[in-house]
This record gives sequence, structure tokens and C-alpha cells, in this order.
Amino acid sequence: MTPNSFISPQPAYVPGEPVERHVADEELVWTEDEQQQIAAFRAQYPTHDGAVMKGLWLAQDKFGWLPPEVIQFVAETLEIPYAKVYGVATFYTQYFKEQKGQFVLDVCTCFSCQVCGGYDILHYLEDQLGITKGETTDGGLFTIQEAECLGACGSAPMLQVTNGPYVHNLTTEKVDALLADLRAGNMPGFQSVTLPQDEDELGGNRRSDTDAVTTYQTPPVSETLH
Repeated sequence: MTPNSFISPQPAYVPGEPVERHVADEELVWTEDEQQQIAAFRAQYPTHDGAVMKGLWLAQDKFGWLPPEVIQFVAETLEIPYAKVYGVATFYTQYFKEQKGQFVLDVCTCFSCQVCGGYDILHYLEDQLGITKGETTDGGLFTIQEAECLGACGSAPMLQVTNGPYVHNLTTEKVDALLADLRAGNMPGFQSVTLPQDEDELGGNRRSDTDAVTTYQTPPVSETLH
């Protein structure tokens, strides 16, 4: 395999059509702890379908992604139609319907990030990993994706790691450091970005659960808009 080889995305699937199975029946079992979590999810809503999003999230955390048999497993668990669970799973991009890498790098390229270097960061990642957006590196460590908007325009360019922490004010040097940390198995911590108007209030940080605080920086101007 060459350094630029990659795992191709899985084809899309449609309810009712035969698909390749990825999870064996004997693996489609909840642990006792997971069953307790599902019972707690159900208790929060008047009907079982209210727990579908949390049920899918739990299943994705367990299996890594949501192939059709896992979506069916969630539907049977919640005793609701498969079509209803499928509709939720396919509506939200945070639910993975294709097998992804261990670390999914969602680079925001919405308009604000575009003009501040979102595509510069996306293309740099593609060059460094030898893949293009939507692809996964050989060995399954990294997937690169293009995100529409992650709601952090003030700290553009930025990305999100596997539906988790944001990495703000990206530069090529910060991307290199991030990739090195992820290869070592170290996820970035939660970082609070202080807005200028908040710097004199509580030290600028309104959160008590942050791993680090950084002050607002004037975003760069993009070299690439396409």
C-alpha cells in the first residue's frame, strides 16, 4: 500500500434493499449498563420514540457507526418502526452511516470560515494525510470531512474532532501538532475561547469545565476560497 492509499467510503443504502452486514447478530446485544442507560433515556420522555437520538448515540459509541442492522437493533430496542429511526439517523450528519476513521476531522468551510482560511486548512490536511475530503486513511486512523457550520465563527478557521472537542484558530503548525497528538492517542481538551467583551468578567471564562482558556484572535484572511 502506498502512503496515499485510502479506504473508500461505503456505498449508501436504502431501506428495503439488500445490504452487506457489518455486525453479526450475536454482537447486537446491550450490556447491563447500556440497558440501564436506555431505560433512563425512555423515562425522560412520554413515548419511546423520544429516546431515539440518545439511543442512536449510544449505539454509535458502542459499534463505531450505524450500519442498517444497528439502526434496526435500536428500533427493536425502543419498539418503534425502523423507518422512524432511519429517518433520524440519516438527517443528522453526526450519526455515521458509513464506517469512519478513529478520528473524524470535520473542517468548517461555511462562509465565515471560508474567508478566514477554512479551505486552506482543509487542503493542508488533505496534503498531509494523502486523502481528500470524505476519505479515510489506510489503517483507519483519520477521516477528513467538510462541515457546513460548527458555530464558532469567531475562532475561525477551526475543526471538530469526532463529534467532540473543537480546535480553534487553526494554523498549519497547530494542525501538525494536532495530528501528532492524535497519532499518539491524545484527544484535545475542551478549550474556552474568550470573547473581547467578556475578558473582564470572571477572567473571561463563563465555563467551569474547561481544560484551557484562550483569548480572542483576529482571524486570518483566506488564501483559498474554493
